[in-house]
Amino acid sequence: MPRQPRTGVDEKLLDAAAALFARHGFEQTSLKSLADAVGLSKAGLLHHFPSKEALFEAAWQQSHVLSRQVLELVSPLPAGPARERRALELLTDVALDRPGLVALLFRSMTAPGEDSQQAQDELLLNEMFVIDPERELPRAIRIVGALTAMAVLTLLANQEGDKTTWRPLILATCYDALGHREA
Repeated sequence: MPRQPRTGVDEKLLDAAAALFARHGFEQTSLKSLADAVGLSKAGLLHHFPSKEALFEAAWQQSHVLSRQVLELVSPLPAGPARERRALELLTDVALDRPGLVALLFRSMTAPGEDSQQAQDELLLNEMFVIDPERELPRAIRIVGALTAMAVLTLLANQEGDKTTWRPLILATCYDALGHREA
């Protein structure tokens, strides 16, 4: 059972590890690349997490906790544009602050079937946007498009270092992708 992350070092470590796992998958991500990404030796990394598996589990668990928090905040809202906008706002804020964890959450869309835990992530997103993808394919495609745009744009905003300017533009793009127009 992975321990709860300490604030600061572990959060940054989990986010960087999540980004690598999302980009390369679990099997293709080495302990050395994980350690290098966070500026630690392999021994230093293993001081924080006893194995690559434990680090992956902790990163996935943190991603799951964040997405669950978003779901809990939008669940009281009825299905429709207002709920979808709120979900996008919350997910965008998380993605701007923790891009690696959001990338890991969305990996279920880019590498389906790679990990059994990803099915749970997909179900969370379906519940968040109140959709049955098999019965509403056009809408499911729009949601995937909006989330993909959000993931890419929040990564770019982080690279540019200008989250404040990018946030409303990201939200407008994602909302448009869902087929909704700003008032």
